Amino acid sequence: MVQLDYAARLASLKSTLDDVLSVVDLDSLKARIATLSEQAGVPDLWDDPEAAQKVTSALSHAQSELARITAVQRRLDDLEVLVELVNAEEDEGQAAETAAEAESELAGVQATIDELEVQTLLNGEYDPRPAVVTIRAGAGGVDAADFAEMLLRMYLRWAEQHKYSVTVMDTSYAEEAGIKSATIEVDAPYAFGTLSVEAGTHRLVRMSPFNSAGKRQTSFAAVEVIPLLEESSVIEVPESDIRVDVFRSSGPGGQSVNTTDSAVRITHLPTGIVVSMQNEKSQIQNRAAALRVLQSRLLIQKREEEAAKKKELAGTITASWGDQIRSYVLAPYQMVKDLRSEYEVNNPSAVFDGDLDGFLSAGIRWRKRAVD
Repeated sequence: MVQLDYAARLASLKSTLDDVLSVVDLDSLKARIATLSEQAGVPDLWDDPEAAQKVTSALSHAQSELARITAVQRRLDDLEVLVELVNAEEDEGQAAETAAEAESELAGVQATIDELEVQTLLNGEYDPRPAVVTIRAGAGGVDAADFAEMLLRMYLRWAEQHKYSVTVMDTSYAEEAGIKSATIEVDAPYAFGTLSVEAGTHRLVRMSPFNSAGKRQTSFAAVEVIPLLEESSVIEVPESDIRVDVFRSSGPGGQSVNTTDSAVRITHLPTGIVVSMQNEKSQIQNRAAALRVLQSRLLIQKREEEAAKKKELAGTITASWGDQIRSYVLAPYQMVKDLRSEYEVNNPSAVFDGDLDGFLSAGIRWRKRAVD
């Protein structure tokens, strides 16, 4: 007879889930959903589309979080029953089949609870906000532009796998292959807190497909991650501090995809920060989106300057994360390694196809240890 002894593993999962629930506070979450549902039910809600979007988005996020927690609670209870069925089953073949199902479900529940546990570590001021991710090609010529596009696809695939809402806000294509830069918005609960550990310089080592000599090439791409902030949180930007340029949206190779000057580029004159948007159909919408991202970047820059000043006044200097955070090696061996957490895998193809959760979890845990 097949016998499963999962008592210790189930007890550990229950304990971890209890810790998660103590941080999440289900009663507060349910109260928030009730409040947002009431606001969403107001007849004139959509008289102000922007405010309505915020309410419905917040409600959707809160409901999604609650559904995820209640689902894993139910799965954990069902798993206990499944184990009992295995142990009570007298038919060896049926017992083995049910045991395999129990093992698979246990692994799935473990992964979900691990994700929820990591989320409890995201307690920064802006961690719950949506994220704006910008990828820029660095040193390495055509290979760097191609690498930047690989990273863009990686983040899009990751968001797609999690069923997160993701929007490509702007893309600047390189002449030969790849992209010079791209900006995407990931609208999901704790998107900024989760993806913020991706910020820094990423390095690719491979046999270059653009090098006729077939030599190994090293190229770099930079990833910037900022939170998309509420309008009440942003810095006011005087019109005299910005220059607004309009141009036609374009696709690969410079092919026009828009016959009107709807794309917008905003330059913040005091800092030199440049934000481009071409996702929306109208110039007004692109201008509003670009201004919001600019304001978010300015606020984060201000907070970073204030934090640096405090450290300087305190007389302490702490090591920064460093520019290079991760290496993707395709030749002479296969490996992706995070240089901070030491987390590594030997399947770069899966990583570039969006399998990032291991790196994200390890990065968040590493950051928590570094802060503590």
